[in-house]
Parts: sequence; structure tokens; C-alpha cells
Amino acid sequence: MSRNRREEEDDDADDRMRLDVFLWRARFFKARGSATEAIEAQGARIERDGQVRRIDKPATPVEPGDILSFRAPSGPKLVRILSLPARRGPPSEAALCYEAIEGR
Repeated sequence: MSRNRREEEDDDADDRMRLDVFLWRARFFKARGSATEAIEAQGARIERDGQVRRIDKPATPVEPGDILSFRAPSGPKLVRILSLPARRGPPSEAALCYEAIEGR
């Protein structure tokens, strides 16, 4: 049975998430709009496959394994994405989706 292009795109969508949605669901920002504004104003950096890119678009997709550098309301953050959160859950659940990287 062959799969159509739409089904393949849906599978890819499960492996990626918008940067602003990730930051909101992982509880770095209280509102998705705040995450969007922070990315547009201050930018972020994504490291993937040894390549570092400066990002200023909230719709940029992120995926597990990416290393993010950004400024949250609580200060600068450097994190590795472990998994993509399915929802904005409690802080204990959100913390399982990333690991903080110190002194890099």
C-alpha cells in the first residue's frame, strides 16, 4: 500500500515543532505570544548536525537533538531538546522534554 505525500508530511510534522510552541509548552514562557515576541526581538540560536543558525522567526521548526540558546524571562538559557511536548503540562512534565547545558 503506497502512502501519499500528505501522510508523509504529517509524519514529518510529528518529528518537528515550531520554536515558539516548544518554548511555551516547555514552560520557558507563560504565554505563546511572549515566546513569539522574544524570538522576534532577541532571536535565538539553534545547533543541529554541527551547524549553528541564528533564528528570528518563531515558526522555525525544532526537533529532538537540537541545542537551543535563547533569552527567557528568567535569563539566558542553553538547552538540548530531548522530546517534543504533546501539550503544555505541569512543570515536572515539561522538564522531561529538555536538558539544561551548563558552561558551554
